[in-house]
Amino acid sequence: MRYKGVIFDLDGTILNTIYDLGNSVNKTLEKYGQPLHSYEDYKKKIGCGFKDLIKRSFPDMTEEIVLEQALKDFLEIYDSSYMNDTKPYDGICEVLETLLTNGIKMGVNSNKRDDYTNKLIEKFFSDVNFYGVFGERTNTPKKPAPDSALEIAGLMNLNPGEILYIGDSKTDILTGHNAGMASAGVLWGFRNKEEFEKNNADYIISTPYEILELFDIL
Repeated sequence: MRYKGVIFDLDGTILNTIYDLGNSVNKTLEKYGQPLHSYEDYKKKIGCGFKDLIKRSFPDMTEEIVLEQALKDFLEIYDSSYMNDTKPYDGICEVLETLLTNGIKMGVNSNKRDDYTNKLIEKFFSDVNFYGVFGERTNTPKKPAPDSALEIAGLMNLNPGEILYIGDSKTDILTGHNAGMASAGVLWGFRNKEEFEKNNADYIISTPYEILELFDIL
């Protein structure tokens, strides 16, 4: 078997979270009298954590004190709505089940805050045995730093070269590379093929079922 383990990104990879995220940021912007953005715009802004998302969504040169308060307002809004329209991408649940059946070890590494990451995994993938589920944590560098990915590798008791890192942005491709893992970019998420090619993704896949081919599961 080509790989023995896989680490998934969350947003834009196994869960479509764009609607709840976009709606929550737009409600925050509306509160401050700022222009709103489309879901397509938010696909380009998501990936480096909530603080970065708010900064990218507000106009340039917005004062830091305003951004800090806006982040608090966003979290209050998102906390009550982050499961409204979020759901797994078509085919993901079946693919995870097949990987599990074939003995592939799995983990999740996200830049979404750790508590939200774990609650979403518990909500939508409670039957999946993930070796590690890590979001943004205090005192642990965010992706593309490899720290969390390597921590998951340790929990799997696998070498990095035995693990495939799968995500929907250059942040994920770079995380995989920084951790010494092969990386795959998915085209059903928030970014495009050009971004994966530019950042030297090892694989680019169009549907969740293609994941199985990378593990020689047909």
